[in-house]
Amino acid sequence: MKIKLTRYCIFLLLITMSCSNQNMLQVSVYETSESGNKLTEIKSFAAPSRDSIANVTLNPNQTFQKITGFGGAFTESSAYLLNKLSKENRDEIIKAYFSREGANYSLTRTHMNSCDFSLSNYSYTPVADDVNLEHFTIEEDMPDLIPMIKGAMAASEDGFKLFASPWTAAPWMKDNNDWVGGKLLPKYYDTWALFFSKYTKAYEDLGIPIWGFTVENEPHGNGNNWESMHYSPEEMTEFVQHHLGPKLEADGYGDKVILGYDQNRAGIKEWVDVMYATEESAKYYDGTAIHWYESTYEVFPEDLQYAHNKAPNKYLIETEGCIDAEVPVWKDDAWYFKKEATDWGWDWAPEDQKYLHPKYSPFNRYARDIIGCLNNWVDGWVDWNMVLDKQGGPNWFKNWCIAPIIVDPDKDEVYYTPLYYVMVHFSKYIRPGAEVIGVNNQNENLQITAAKNPDGSIAVVVFNEGDEAQDFNLALGEKLQPITISARALQTIIIPTN
Repeated sequence: MKIKLTRYCIFLLLITMSCSNQNMLQVSVYETSESGNKLTEIKSFAAPSRDSIANVTLNPNQTFQKITGFGGAFTESSAYLLNKLSKENRDEIIKAYFSREGANYSLTRTHMNSCDFSLSNYSYTPVADDVNLEHFTIEEDMPDLIPMIKGAMAASEDGFKLFASPWTAAPWMKDNNDWVGGKLLPKYYDTWALFFSKYTKAYEDLGIPIWGFTVENEPHGNGNNWESMHYSPEEMTEFVQHHLGPKLEADGYGDKVILGYDQNRAGIKEWVDVMYATEESAKYYDGTAIHWYESTYEVFPEDLQYAHNKAPNKYLIETEGCIDAEVPVWKDDAWYFKKEATDWGWDWAPEDQKYLHPKYSPFNRYARDIIGCLNNWVDGWVDWNMVLDKQGGPNWFKNWCIAPIIVDPDKDEVYYTPLYYVMVHFSKYIRPGAEVIGVNNQNENLQITAAKNPDGSIAVVVFNEGDEAQDFNLALGEKLQPITISARALQTIIIPTN
């Protein structure tokens, strides 16, 4: 009798365990934290509890924007530094950004003509009054920039989109005849449109496909410090509607994406009002490009939602962000989690805008901004330089910034900052074509976004900015999984395809 009873108890236990396992959500969890995790897989989970901790419930049936991609920018500075490293380290960095085992970047940017992260001022159109651009040349890009892009293409199994942005036309096309500030002279609108077409052909002749363009990097200017060219919303729309769009179309490049604006989110309303005012004005605009420099922590959700509602079927892409006005801290992960960094506005913002520029943690800034953007209709997020040196350059204007990967070319050393791992949490696991889905988050200490990938898997990114670990139940349908996220940590949770 005892034997039969024991067998019966074991049978009941097995049934209970089986039912419990059927209700368990199968997940893979990767964490980066101040405590030292770097995309570390977390495999230890507690028993499920529906009552003791908050639920984070996913709703795959509630869908928002489709993801275009995540990535960074090819700049002359980054490419120049790569060429100063050993082949081993150069290849390692390219794979870290573009291989499936690394960040697997899917959306990238580069500059047309020089920018502040170039070694000097240069233009592809060096001959004055060459209105037909017979002397157009991309020879300045040949030593460093093009090899970096082609190396990335070779390392990327899934491929990536590349869009290009001009900081300025050559001085001879501008009303102030200078690299900095000024406006494009209307008599050169057709020449400048031809410039985009010539650039596309030159790059594609080298086997580098161009996905699209932003019309102008920071059309409000940059305080007249480095390469810039000013547009009002009306001037840019005039150029796109009557010159750039028709020229690309006429030359067989009508499939190239054109993104308007390309500056800070807080100014987006006045731009989309003009860009999308009529069917004719909106015809050649495929979307809006934005930057994050207006604030170190404010996402401006109302502005992003306004822009989306103005053109719900067009792109809304963060095309540049970085930790600016800082010299990189070398091989000190802890610094990237401390609220010590400042940005340009710490010193220069008007008094009534100082509150937008407090000290911040670089790690936190990246994590919360990307999540905030994804939760407010942004479909792509592109970092600035991929590689910089210990000074935060090279930069001809000495506009020092931080990149996710810092190198010391003299010693052939490479430092993967915590910012690199933040980018991987999104770019590796949320793939192009994924759809952002609904999340009911009952834990107010966590910032969360989620997306369903084209293969059916779901990626959930969770950010805990606080000083204490947080517990939550991740729920999907009738299944759930209790999860703990460390203090000051970012997690990506993958739910495999059913």
